[in-house]
Amino acid sequence: MSVPEVTLPADGLIAVVKRDCPTCELTASVLAELAARGPLTVFTQDDPAFPESIASRIDDTGLAASHRLGIEIVPTLIRRSNGQETARTYGWDRTEWERVSGVTSIGAGLPALRPGCGALNVEPGILEDLLIRFDETGLSARRVEFGEDEDEIEAIYERGWTDGLPVVPPTQKRVLRMLAGTTRDPKEVLGLCPPNLAELTVEKVAINAVMAGCKPDYLPVVLAAVEAALDPAFSLHGVLATTMFVGPVVIVNGPVRRQISMNARGNALGQGNRANATIGRALQLIVRNVGGGRPQEVDRATLGNPGKYTYCFAEDEEGSSWEPLASDFGVARGVSAVTVFAGFGLQGVVDQKSRTPESLAHSMAESLKAIHNVKLAPSCDALLVVCPEHERTFRAAGWSKARLLEELSRLCEIPGEQLVRGARGIDEGYGPAVLGSTRNKFRPGGLFIVRAGGSAGMFSGIIAGWSSGGAAGSLPVTREVKS
Repeated sequence: MSVPEVTLPADGLIAVVKRDCPTCELTASVLAELAARGPLTVFTQDDPAFPESIASRIDDTGLAASHRLGIEIVPTLIRRSNGQETARTYGWDRTEWERVSGVTSIGAGLPALRPGCGALNVEPGILEDLLIRFDETGLSARRVEFGEDEDEIEAIYERGWTDGLPVVPPTQKRVLRMLAGTTRDPKEVLGLCPPNLAELTVEKVAINAVMAGCKPDYLPVVLAAVEAALDPAFSLHGVLATTMFVGPVVIVNGPVRRQISMNARGNALGQGNRANATIGRALQLIVRNVGGGRPQEVDRATLGNPGKYTYCFAEDEEGSSWEPLASDFGVARGVSAVTVFAGFGLQGVVDQKSRTPESLAHSMAESLKAIHNVKLAPSCDALLVVCPEHERTFRAAGWSKARLLEELSRLCEIPGEQLVRGARGIDEGYGPAVLGSTRNKFRPGGLFIVRAGGSAGMFSGIIAGWSSGGAAGSLPVTREVKS
């Protein structure tokens, strides 16, 4: 659809005003002065009777002229010559109005300066409506029209676009609002999304972010999570196709956590926070709706885990004495970043008695050795989420995160006699070659630590990862958040 024809003068002055603007009211007398001196066309945005000082006004309550002229602030004064704009000013600035109009000594008795007001055509909601009305959205995704009596929520279910929970219908208006959360081009291709290797654009990410319930200022975080998940090292196709439990776990670091009010404290891994819930959900919906990763199809998980709806939280950096997780991957502290880890569930580490770092480290190591199976080593990568009360025990003793990791690695060396098949009455395990040696529960560099959780309770947690033949099936990947 093209923009409705708006007749603009080839030569002369144009003013765009609205009654609901004190500065427009202030300049009504100046407009009368200019109209008496030469050609002046006045478009009024909200009241066709305003300004009364001008005998012939043009009703622009439909905002077509304002949109065509790109008005952002009223009043705006424009000069045109030979069909082209040659000068513009906005608000009230006597010197500027004299420059644009070519008329001196106007607005006698008025103050020299007054700021203008926001134009109606750029107000949230109205701007999107105008872009849609004039077919200027720039959106390229296929539009799906529903029947007049068709329930949108049910229609989306029938088309298989949900994760089992209702989603927000991604109307053009909602997608445009979502895209306003980033400066990136909607047509930018982020990569090919497994398993179908479909082209994934910023626009498609925005569509699924709408469906997930995200706010526009979450979009840069979702984009970073998507870019991390598409990195070959993360092996998204493998994460989907494995029969194990895993799915993407999203951990957010840096100032963006606070800017979008993410939860890093009480119930950080649970429900109740919109940013946590919808960012993780958006990633999962993208994998489903763009990549085609649906359960019982390419997604072959035997049991799966509830985190495959959404699994996203922020690290509590402010309360921590340790460097944040993103710093382990080379991101400077104070830079917003997202780390994606292929993990599942949450195994609790309950220790309410240990008051020394040595005792607490032993407790955590014994819990870590139970991941997947006590007879498997190396087993998988793991993310240890240390709660504030446990972290304070290490802090008081001067233990850095590196010191804790070193101690946990030492404690996770397991004698081959405990891992051989049949040991401890368990057939799972290894052949006799392991006897007389030790094996570590984790590959080198396969254990990661973050701090999160409420200030009360000595309850840390383990998010176990995915292994493939004793090696990491997926590596954690970190990406900086771009605006």
